[in-house]
Amino acid sequence: MTIDIPFIFTALLEILKALPLTLVITIVPLVIGFGIGVVIAMIRLYKVRLLHRIADFYVSFLRGTPIILHIMLIYLGLPIVIDRLCKYYGWGFKTNSIPVLVFVLTAFSITAGAYMSEIIRSGILAVNRGQIEAAYSVGMSSSQAMRRIVLPQAFAVTLPNLCNIFVGFLHTSSIAFIVSQKELNGAANIVASNNLKFLEAYIAAAIIYWTMTIMAESFTAFLEKRVTLYNRGEVR
Repeated sequence: MTIDIPFIFTALLEILKALPLTLVITIVPLVIGFGIGVVIAMIRLYKVRLLHRIADFYVSFLRGTPIILHIMLIYLGLPIVIDRLCKYYGWGFKTNSIPVLVFVLTAFSITAGAYMSEIIRSGILAVNRGQIEAAYSVGMSSSQAMRRIVLPQAFAVTLPNLCNIFVGFLHTSSIAFIVSQKELNGAANIVASNNLKFLEAYIAAAIIYWTMTIMAESFTAFLEKRVTLYNRGEVR
């Protein structure tokens, strides 16, 4: 068997058309998940009455089960819940009008929230307690200390993990193909099937994933340098 080198470039151009959807499936859940993660991390750190038990269960369950299961539970279960609520309250809404992408983004977002909460929590705990006490001693409130002292340092600590979760979700986005979302891996499957050149199509997809990963790592390294300088007061 020989490899058709020119077809790799042909396949690469075709697969690249699915890159925008892949980035949406990757970035949107991470942004939403970051917001969820901050809330969950604070609830667990400050042991908010009743809520911290729910938060513990949320993190434990979602981190302890595969994301493909989350997609199927949301994709198959959420429409049933919504349809029953609509029937009970007499709403004229039908779940078959909801794009499948919405269910995928929902599943990815709640999963990202669980992982983000642990990343954020570990970053906050990594900040020296003495700095927080020093902030209190000069009259800062808890929110001011968190915003000015803790979070900038926690962000610097968590940057490598944030990069890792981005890369992980970039690769995991390929699971969305099981519910007919044509992301990079799905596009590679289609190109391979249509042309019966599977190796070439998958090499092209691998090149795209690898390039995106290198770009993410380079951007993270740049941010780490800038944040470190900022925390030292050296940014002008």
